[in-house]
Amino acid sequence: MKPFWGYDKQVAAWVAARIPGCEEGFNTCRALGVATDDLSAMAGGIVYHDWNPRAQIMELSGAAATQRWLTRPVLWQMFSYPFIGCGCQMVVMRVSERNETQYGRGIKRILKAYGFNETRIERLFGRDEDGLVYTLTDDAWRNNGFHKKEFAEL
Repeated sequence: MKPFWGYDKQVAAWVAARIPGCEEGFNTCRALGVATDDLSAMAGGIVYHDWNPRAQIMELSGAAATQRWLTRPVLWQMFSYPFIGCGCQMVVMRVSERNETQYGRGIKRILKAYGFNETRIERLFGRDEDGLVYTLTDDAWRNNGFHKKEFAEL
């Protein structure tokens, strides 16, 4: 997978089109796209939005066309931008309780393995759809063990 920057509007539109209820898209944002190895198609994307510099918190939203898009190099770029580049002390992701993939290998499983904390909020996505809010602090990110090599090189 090949991560790329510089196409914020296009990647944000691609991600928004794949998130139910996100028809209005994102306002001011940055985005990380991920292309297939042969650069023939989008594999996934992350949108960074609702940056609160005072609280040092940023929200992330993402979508994927394949389960194989979240490689270690992609995860490094995905989280080094808010934590190192923007100085965030925490990132937040909202996920529908209905967001499931075959065999339970979806985003919820990945976020927990990566060190996110999960909080259930009823009706977050509407009257009949609860949501999960995932938070990851900069300390939890640095200590999750996924990027020992990258941190050693800093």
